Amino acid sequence: MTRASTEFGNPSSVHAFGRAARRLLEEARGQVAALVSARPGDVVFTSGGTEANNLALRGCGCPRILASAVEHLSVLDVADGIEVVPVDANGVVDLQALADLLARDARPAVISVMLANNETGVIQPIAEAARIARRRGALVHCDAVQAAGRLPLDMDTLGVDMLTLSAHKLGGPMGTGALVVRESIPLRPIVRGGGHERGRRSGTENLPGIAGFGAAALAAAEVGAAPEIAALRDGLEDLIRQHVPVAHIVGAGVARLANTSCIALPGVAADAQIMALDLAGFAVSAGSACSSGKVTASHVLKAMGLPEEIAGCAIRVSLGVANDASDIERFVAAFGEFASRAGVSAA
Repeated sequence: MTRASTEFGNPSSVHAFGRAARRLLEEARGQVAALVSARPGDVVFTSGGTEANNLALRGCGCPRILASAVEHLSVLDVADGIEVVPVDANGVVDLQALADLLARDARPAVISVMLANNETGVIQPIAEAARIARRRGALVHCDAVQAAGRLPLDMDTLGVDMLTLSAHKLGGPMGTGALVVRESIPLRPIVRGGGHERGRRSGTENLPGIAGFGAAALAAAEVGAAPEIAALRDGLEDLIRQHVPVAHIVGAGVARLANTSCIALPGVAADAQIMALDLAGFAVSAGSACSSGKVTASHVLKAMGLPEEIAGCAIRVSLGVANDASDIERFVAAFGEFASRAGVSAA
């Protein structure tokens, strides 16, 4: 990023300064493409995951959009009339319901199913969903923002046509993302007026941010560290069950990202938990961390059928390569102390 910030040429300019900037841009494009085993030309740089989701679903031109009930709001709010596919009690998309919905209407459709949920970490059967969509001739979009850097990604293995990424979820800079879209998919720009990114997204590219994105994609540190992080996460949850048995671990019975734990303290509002843990030195979140600081009952947990006393009382604890066992012990102590003060530590 430091190197890119010294390249003051516009990547679209043909003079020497522009060509130098373009080289950095295309180097990063190749690094991001390699992260998901795609072609560099398939990568469209955006301002983040939200814009990439909008570009995919609004730009593909399909009159029908089907999305799982636990998608990020940048998918569920992207247009009116989205057909919502239900999930089971673990938050896993109902594949039969998806097939039934697709069969009801012959119009061109796109389905959107995330790879891993941003609140619970639950991993979705995207390859199976893609096979169902293929049989009906539907396009497949996958929001892989939360999974990138934590799970190996391959566009062909997943069977998707469009894939959303965000740099800051990989340890890169905020405000930079990408939509990876197969060459065969006609994509209409939703930001017009310049023809950048091969006519798919206008606006001068954020070169320092994109360079940082490429570097983070190249590192993808947590993929190799997943077993160690999962062991920390499992240890945290075991201790929570011992010391705060009333706590509810969401999605614990199905495959999840190694780094994510969604913990509900029934009857205690999520914002109260967040503030208490913040004072103890821990940064946790509730719902989507990008929802403008709002703490409301999670639409994800509601879609899973969880009651209000859980859906409005759950926090997300995220771990990473910098954490160790001492962090887990300190967190559980702080969480247990707060639960005791709130009068809910016992079952």
